[in-house]
Amino acid sequence: MSAATTSFRATHPGQRVASPPRQISALVRRNLIHIRRQPEMLTDVTIQPVIFVLLFAFVFGGSITIPGVDYKEWLLPGIMAQTMAFSCFIVAVGLTSDISKGILDRLRSLPIGRSAVVVARSVSSLIHSMIGIVVMSVTGLFVGWSINDGAARGLLGYGLLLLFGFAMIWVGILAGSSLRSVEAVQGVMFSTMFPITFLSNAFAPPEGMPSWLRTIAEWNPISALVQALRELWGNDGIPLPADAALPLQYPVTATILWSLGLSAILAPLAVRAFIRRTKD
Repeated sequence: MSAATTSFRATHPGQRVASPPRQISALVRRNLIHIRRQPEMLTDVTIQPVIFVLLFAFVFGGSITIPGVDYKEWLLPGIMAQTMAFSCFIVAVGLTSDISKGILDRLRSLPIGRSAVVVARSVSSLIHSMIGIVVMSVTGLFVGWSINDGAARGLLGYGLLLLFGFAMIWVGILAGSSLRSVEAVQGVMFSTMFPITFLSNAFAPPEGMPSWLRTIAEWNPISALVQALRELWGNDGIPLPADAALPLQYPVTATILWSLGLSAILAPLAVRAFIRRTKD
């Protein structure tokens, strides 16, 4: 792989090249400044999750009965996992927008590594998504949710959310590098990720599903994450069925393996697609 495909070249002889951490921090700052100047960009991780919490807790929650479970408390881990899965939307739309508007062409005139653009977009996407997690945590406290098993296990749950979000970022980079417009990204990502998040244990136990659908739901990586959060936060008031799939019996381990496995598979594909899309 040539230097031309891995980094942006200096425009003047002797021009100093900033270290990779400085390049990344500058680009992350740029992405976050966009959020500050356009606060409506936060609606997908602030207003939308709050609406989901209120709808499912007080509207649909009245029709969903799970014996022995406070549905509002049981629900919050599912919505948090859904929000982190949707982090791929943020990075995909942002990356596609930068490419289509010529932002990356402008960066070619600077001595900035191509990898710095991807890493910075990933970091800012995680920060963006974690803002939503904080908002939902505060909202959850008002509707009756709480972390019941101590601070250490609570922090571990948030760590799993970040790890899973890291894996989802590669989905976003792959989509943002492969699709040609923001509209195409939104259409494809919505029509794929939205059903995947609902085909899990996030909003209802999979035991009531048809057997083939239950199998898909229990092996859904999002289900492992949701189950891990419920166990770590003490929000799972019902015993796990004896015939539950293996990822739900060991959800913390399964979430880590799913996250690392998805990253190992998707990262090379995403980087290759990004290089192909932005090569000279």
